[in-house]
Amino acid sequence: MRCPSCGDETTRVIDTRVSREGDEIRRRRTCEECGRRFTTRERYELQLPKVIKGDQRREEFDRSKLLAGITLACVKRPVSVDSTERLVNRLEVWLQETGQREVTSREIGDRVMQELRELDRIAAIRFASVYESFDSAADYATFMASFDVPPKGEV
Repeated sequence: MRCPSCGDETTRVIDTRVSREGDEIRRRRTCEECGRRFTTRERYELQLPKVIKGDQRREEFDRSKLLAGITLACVKRPVSVDSTERLVNRLEVWLQETGQREVTSREIGDRVMQELRELDRIAAIRFASVYESFDSAADYATFMASFDVPPKGEV
């Protein structure tokens, strides 16, 4: 590890701690050359597959993009930030466990829909309206029928 002050490579670890979440290691180091102290952080790196978009482009999986879409679907719903974070965490674990090098955006979207249906039905409908590109009220009705819940006003 190079010292950020002088660039020397002779540094020594003086303290190591694991974060509260357990996903990061914090190390306090001191430079043997200049005596300055600094902190480094180590995190594990997930090997996630590339995402094949609808137009066949390939992109890196973007957690923040997915989280933003799910968060938008959950606006003004009784869904906590922790719940959406856990949903995305489960999705990342699933992606890693597939062992595939590439996965389609359709597979990811279907998995998100499955999770959202259990979390909050209205959020699932909102997400589906963008994900499935709903054009009419009939699209909403068809989707809601998949919940086995009658539309409002019908019993």
